[in-house]
This record gives sequence, C-alpha cells and structure tokens, in this order.
Amino acid sequence: MKKMIYGLFFGDSITYGEYDGVFGGWVDILKRYALQKFHEGNGDELILYNLGIGGETTEGLLKRMPHELSARNSTDGNLVFISYGANDLAIKEGVQIVNPEQFRNNIKTAVQFAKQFSNDIYLVSILPFARKVDGVVVSSGKLRTNEDVILYNQILKDIAAGESLTYIDFYSAFVEDKEFLLSADGVHPNEKGYGMMAEVAIPIIEKYL
Repeated sequence: MKKMIYGLFFGDSITYGEYDGVFGGWVDILKRYALQKFHEGNGDELILYNLGIGGETTEGLLKRMPHELSARNSTDGNLVFISYGANDLAIKEGVQIVNPEQFRNNIKTAVQFAKQFSNDIYLVSILPFARKVDGVVVSSGKLRTNEDVILYNQILKDIAAGESLTYIDFYSAFVEDKEFLLSADGVHPNEKGYGMMAEVAIPIIEKYL
C-alpha cells in the first residue's frame, strides 16, 4: 500500500521563492519533481507544502508553527524543513532583529514542535550575501553581514548535531559563485541559484519517493 507523506517547508522569502519568475523557487522545483515521480508510478506520494513567508523571522515561526503542523499532519509521516536566519541576523536601527542566543533558543523550540509530528527534520543553512550588500544598510533599512551568516549557520549546525538532525548546507554550494547565483538585490537567489538549491535538495527527498 502506497503511503502519502507530507513535506512542510517553513521559511522566509527564500523558501517562498521570491524573485524567481522562471521556476518559482527551490521548493516549487522539488514539488514538481515529486509529482512527476509519483505520476511515473514510482513509490510513495510526497506532497510538499511551501510555507515560506517573506520577511519572517524565527519569532514569527514559533507563533504559527504548531498550527501549521497540526493542520498538515499525515498519518504516514511528515518531513519538516526549517529555513531561517537571513532576517533574524539583520540589524535595523543598530539592533539585531533576533540576536544569536535568542535565535538558538527559537530554533531549538521549533525543533521540539516539529518532533511532535516528525522524525525527519532538516535544518537549512543561511545563504551568503553578495559583496555589494555585505555590511551595507540597504533601502529596507536593514544591514546584514557575511560574518553573521557564518555565526548563525554554526548555531544551526550545532543544533543539528546535538539533536541528530540533517543540516542542509546551501551556504557551501553558493559561497564560491555567489555573485552569479544571487539576484540583483544581493540577498535572494536568481533562477540559477534556486536551481542549484534544488539540485542539492533532490537527493534528500529521493529517499521518500
């Protein structure tokens, strides 16, 4: 008997796929891939939900996560992807929106929420920023640095190791070619970047197809 497994992708605008008018972002590429595999008659059905909200931090995640998880709970199993940090680490008017210690606590709380519904939880790295926006106050009033990206990614890695979760390292896939893989705003991927993210993530979802 075939199973119906749900994949829930929590995140910000990069999870949502903002600025990708070609593929709709990495989660949408995965969604189409899983659907194609199902129609080919291979294995279980994997239904992916893009739960990305532009501008969201881990503070917003904790408010909605229990409701989202209970609303989309498959008895056959759930995969949970947690992809945050680019907004948390931003500095606005001299104050970090979510400081490293609070970020650590919020991610740990999110993992505990997810564990009530899933044994398959993935923490997703933050992407590097383009040179032109690294340490620069942009039009939104936010300042972000690649130094903070490394710090916050280390927090994610440490939690993944401590909780026996998988860490998806998009950062390493981007860092050498970031100027080609990021869009004009220097923060969001372009279609090439989103395609690269999907390439890294496809082997992960393959296990459930």
